[in-house]
Amino acid sequence: MAETGTKTPRERYRGQVRAEIKERAWEQIATAGASALSLNAIAKQMGMSGPALYRYFAGRDELITELIRDAYRSVADTFRAAHESGADVAGLAHAMRAWALADPHRYFLIYGTPVPGYHAPDDITTIASEIMTTLLDAYTALPSDIPATPFTAHLEDHRRWADDHPASPTALHRALTFWTRLHGVLSLELAGHFKGMGFDPALLFAAELDDLTAPSTD
Repeated sequence: MAETGTKTPRERYRGQVRAEIKERAWEQIATAGASALSLNAIAKQMGMSGPALYRYFAGRDELITELIRDAYRSVADTFRAAHESGADVAGLAHAMRAWALADPHRYFLIYGTPVPGYHAPDDITTIASEIMTTLLDAYTALPSDIPATPFTAHLEDHRRWADDHPASPTALHRALTFWTRLHGVLSLELAGHFKGMGFDPALLFAAELDDLTAPSTD
């Protein structure tokens, strides 16, 4: 093996080819969606034979896994960096929106319709859980001044999705509400459903955040 921090010419070449394959894959996804991803079509674009490309990715699922892993790693790092820089819950939401607007196809690959027949490996779930952990950290730091609901009580015994985070059931509920409404607005905006409606999606997003982060009056 090469020493840590150094790569052989062959390793560098392999890394460059894999990066180009992923770039071509993103182009395909942008054009026809992830379900239409074709390694043979990518090989043709790159002037390679199908068997030659399969030396870099064993199949479609391995390539999709790499793309999903990269996307989740990117948003998890974005979330963590925002949190570590002092961003509050609203700041995390704006960081997510900026990330999504920068590359909607990357957003939809991980938060859109699942690719038929594809099952992500466990390490993808681990990376995705980092995002929720950051959000739960942010909500745990806020006062829990909202009244309990039946769903809040339900979360007391249904918190496996929180990956053993010590957040209170109220914080879990608030984080889930935040997460679902955040993605609801983002998904509609990125899919173009607000076009022609005559309002600014950024202002709608901000209004939703104001509502989600407003202190309780009960």
